[in-house]
Amino acid sequence: QVQLVESGGGSVQAGGSLRLSCAASRDIGRKYCMGWFRQAPGKERERVGIIDDAGKTNYADSVKGRFTISRDNAKNTLYLQMDSLKPEDTAMYYCAARIDPSFAYVCYVEGGYKHWGQGTQVTVSS
Repeated sequence: QVQLVESGGGSVQAGGSLRLSCAASRDIGRKYCMGWFRQAPGKERERVGIIDDAGKTNYADSVKGRFTISRDNAKNTLYLQMDSLKPEDTAMYYCAARIDPSFAYVCYVEGGYKHWGQGTQVTVSS
């Protein structure tokens, strides 16, 4: 089992930046994918972006060009750099991990992830 703990959320004005971190309790190996998801009040959880073990990233259209996912393998930590934040980015942000995915497509769907953090709140005011 692996535990994921997010941090770095907070309140910021529109146009500002935040960096979220997601610390894993152990090395999750060499074949994996990790993702950031978010859920706004009254809405379904949506994928923000993912990174695979080759460092390839993929982002939702709504955050493309503004958000950047990175990973520090030595620290077992995933990051989400969020720039040019908008009020519509307000949500609870979750990180997730899938160890040893059998198929690439599982990394692009919420149900493909087996390990989740508790979430960190991001609030963007106008």
